[in-house]
Amino acid sequence: MTCNIDNCMNIMKSDLIQRGLSFKTVKLFLVSLSHHSYFYCSLFTLSFLILFSSCSSDTDEYDPYHHWRSRNTEWYKQVADSAQTAIAQAKSQYGNEWEEHCDWRMIKSLRRSPLYQGGILQDSICVHILNRGTGSVSPISTDTVSIQIRGSLMPTEDANGKPMVIYFTQTYYGSYDPATAAVLTTAVNGFTDGVESALQYMVIGDDWLVYVPYELFYDSEERGIIPPYSAACFRINLVKVLSQRQ
Repeated sequence: MTCNIDNCMNIMKSDLIQRGLSFKTVKLFLVSLSHHSYFYCSLFTLSFLILFSSCSSDTDEYDPYHHWRSRNTEWYKQVADSAQTAIAQAKSQYGNEWEEHCDWRMIKSLRRSPLYQGGILQDSICVHILNRGTGSVSPISTDTVSIQIRGSLMPTEDANGKPMVIYFTQTYYGSYDPATAAVLTTAVNGFTDGVESALQYMVIGDDWLVYVPYELFYDSEERGIIPPYSAACFRINLVKVLSQRQ
């Protein structure tokens, strides 16, 4: 009898990461499991978990993704708190004209059903407007857009405790300059839920910071250098809309 690795890999990976184990170490561990028979797989798993539970934090390797899921949840909650506070203050002071005086927005996912019961922190993105465009048309999901974009994981620290930002996609390096940044042309619905929803509220010239909870990004999936349960921040400048509408 062989171990059904395909069915247990994702469950084991998620559990070990939530326990605080290094994302990199979990990957190495699961790869090694895939080369063992059921007996050795079970024995190695048991030994590994016993060893892990007995290790002190002093001997753990440095891991910028430690307690990643809970940290991402808390980070996004703090961003949402800032957005909600600014919006509430603007509404109180300016009433129906609050949007003219507030640079924060909270936008519900356009993919999820209106009946979704996950709550605002799971089905909404936060937007901080850096520059307001002058366009009049927003793209829809089937349109193609040209954008300048940079995407990063939530801020973390390096081995020396210094702030560190990990970028996973970008059309420019260093400080953003719209005159020199490259342009990415792609379908709106080619993005994950959070960015796709944001783009459909933007007009040409809009320059936004878009904060996306992990539920509207890749959720529990690992994608390249992006660990499971990663929230994200995107800076997006909408340059052009190539509409498919007649």
